[in-house]
Amino acid sequence: MDFPLLTIILVIPLLAVGLLMFIPPSSFKSVKVVAATAMCISLGLTIYAYVTYDSSIGGMQFTQSIPWISDLGVSYSVGVDGISLPMLFLTNVIGLAAVFSSWNINVRPKEFFILLLILITGVMGTFVACDLFIFLLCYELVVIPIYIMVIIWGSTKRVTKEYAGMKLTIYLLMGSAFMLVGVVALYLQAFPAELRTFDIAALSNAHLYGTLSQSFQIIVFFLLLLGFGTLLSMFPFHTWSPDGYAGAPTAVSMIHAGVLKKIGGYGLIRLGLLILPAGAKFWAPLIIILGLANVIYAAYIAIVQKDLKYVVGYSSVSHMGYVLLGFAALNTISLTGAVANMVAHGIMSALFFAVIGYVYEKTHMRSVDQLRGIAHQMPRISIGFMLAGMSSVGLPGLIGFIPEYTIFLGLFKVYPFLAMLAVSGIVFTAIYILRVLQKVLFGPRDYGLDKYKDAKGAELVPLFLLGTVLVLFGLFPQLLMGVINSGVAPLGPFLQELNNVPSLLVTLGGIW
Repeated sequence: MDFPLLTIILVIPLLAVGLLMFIPPSSFKSVKVVAATAMCISLGLTIYAYVTYDSSIGGMQFTQSIPWISDLGVSYSVGVDGISLPMLFLTNVIGLAAVFSSWNINVRPKEFFILLLILITGVMGTFVACDLFIFLLCYELVVIPIYIMVIIWGSTKRVTKEYAGMKLTIYLLMGSAFMLVGVVALYLQAFPAELRTFDIAALSNAHLYGTLSQSFQIIVFFLLLLGFGTLLSMFPFHTWSPDGYAGAPTAVSMIHAGVLKKIGGYGLIRLGLLILPAGAKFWAPLIIILGLANVIYAAYIAIVQKDLKYVVGYSSVSHMGYVLLGFAALNTISLTGAVANMVAHGIMSALFFAVIGYVYEKTHMRSVDQLRGIAHQMPRISIGFMLAGMSSVGLPGLIGFIPEYTIFLGLFKVYPFLAMLAVSGIVFTAIYILRVLQKVLFGPRDYGLDKYKDAKGAELVPLFLLGTVLVLFGLFPQLLMGVINSGVAPLGPFLQELNNVPSLLVTLGGIW
């Protein structure tokens, strides 16, 4: 059997959780060192996988499969390809940054870092799972730690942390309920009883055998769209997201915006498109309309926000609209852009929340009207803020430019008029980002803030780590796009076949 690299990456945070169980709660430093060491090792192994992944071959690599519940066709099966490997890398980078962003937590840190490591493991599991049962198991593993962390360590400003935690959890569970119904229907319909399996690769070929009719695919894909769309904060199921960010502690906001939402986009591609292609083609026009609503409406709402977390929260909803647009265009260019944009947005949103969390921890202020000219007192924090802001706007040379350009290019090939409408989202983004940067960073010096010090020591790790990735993938986009393209390019013939599948617009036109 090959070296179980992915299993080790998954197990290391859980081993750290087991070790933390035996560390006294009063040993604050030991708890943090164990959590940081585990994430450093996990990230190091993930970088090794990223560097050694053979893009010229593509497909699933570093695979491992062990039968588990044979009667149900369940196996412990893991692997990564050009779509899931960048997501695994993203999770580990943000996971390590989240640990150091929580370095100053001194209220029950043992319990906090145990839950954080479990949360990170669950997210990683969804991206490496090659078995649908394992995917669902890891997804459900994510929900409970988030709720506990928000209601105990969350912040209370515009909304209470209890309200934010409850709203976030209800929406996630509601989305998973639709997803679960769709998965069960797919499992029962795809193959005869004696051949039923949760293997994602086998399910991806089920439509070739005629067991998944177009009407079945249309219905089940819609269920998955409701589930993954809610997780992705698709309009109109997006309102939980900004409130969740506002009430969550910094690390949870980083994980939530950086990688948790990406499970929604990843699920739409891995499960929705590849298993139910006729359903994806049918609902693509609706997804584009909802994606446009995300891009334009959420960006417009972000313009009038005063709370920095709400600005970034609605910005995150807006950027997820680009992912929906890239998915719904259904060509290799747009899908490559959608996957790359998930990585880009994950890095810049995590950096945003890291710097906002640091400022709030020191000043207990998050309002644009209260924070003025903090570049005078916190130049290092301001550099992180600037990098995240300029990447969000799509400045060339930073990670956000190439993914957005690729999405627009792919969308323009299919829906040129809608692509031009989507570009207007960039204008709104520039308005609220530049407004925040001008007021918060470069306003007149507020001498009342002179008592607050700039980040130093462990507090600089998230800024350095996320900032490095943001610039590195911006200057050398092929490091990211090359891997993603190896996973998306083979889908070209598969996507071409969808041209003969009717969409919602064609169906409505026929009825009319």
